[in-house]
Amino acid sequence: MAGLVGEYECKIDAKGRFLFPSGLRKQLSPLANEVFMLNKGFENCLTLYPINEWDKVSEKLSKLNLFKPKNRQFYRLFHQGAKQLALDKAGRVLVPTDLMKRITLKREIMLTAYNDRIEIWSKDEYLELMEGSMSDFADLADEVMGELEPDNG
Repeated sequence: MAGLVGEYECKIDAKGRFLFPSGLRKQLSPLANEVFMLNKGFENCLTLYPINEWDKVSEKLSKLNLFKPKNRQFYRLFHQGAKQLALDKAGRVLVPTDLMKRITLKREIMLTAYNDRIEIWSKDEYLELMEGSMSDFADLADEVMGELEPDNG
């Protein structure tokens, strides 16, 4: 898999469910089996990992030296509130209430997919974040991508 891509606008119903976009569903590896792990993201969002990608992240985390306090703290914070989810028969994802409250998720949401994960944002907050970041995009690109070696292959 080359990686998940795309932005998708969705609506959460009164029960906390949203229809998983078909364009995103088509990108999932068959290994994901429409099962996910959901946890909080690094900003004010939730992160949805297809289960096969979560397994890769878990493998990396299992190599942390848990005798180091910072490693233990990161491990706890990363897993805090994580929940395994599956698409229902109608292709919907149920976002647990405690995680919705944690990031103040509203009815209109944005799913933004990149690489091995899908972030779930309150639509207003996501658009505000993206708009505010656009002025710094060129500098950020230079800082992040400027260090990469050109592919001489």
